Amino acid sequence: MSGLAAIFVAVVLTLISTLAMSEPFEEGVAAANRGDYATALRLWQPLAYQGDASAQSNLGLMYATGQGVPQDYAEAVRWYRRAADQGHASPPAWVIGTAWFQTAPPSRSNRNK
Repeated sequence: MSGLAAIFVAVVLTLISTLAMSEPFEEGVAAANRGDYATALRLWQPLAYQGDASAQSNLGLMYATGQGVPQDYAEAVRWYRRAADQGHASPPAWVIGTAWFQTAPPSRSNRNK
């Protein structure tokens, strides 16, 4: 196989795998929009573990808000960080602020005496 043909095959395979991954993601968006968070989680979780930054960010939001999962700010930050490490746009500042406030240890200046 010539170099040009090998590149063409690689591009086609990449496009096919991208399209295959986008379908479950979009189905997850539709599920979340109708309030079916269990289905959204089932569809996004494998994508997130495979490195899909959008799915990782959406799992972060689910954990931050407690939609379909127990609310867990530390887990939300972990998922947001995975997405951010890939250059995904950050979540709203209030989400990160709330997550930090809920998980950060109290400082000496604001501890009850």
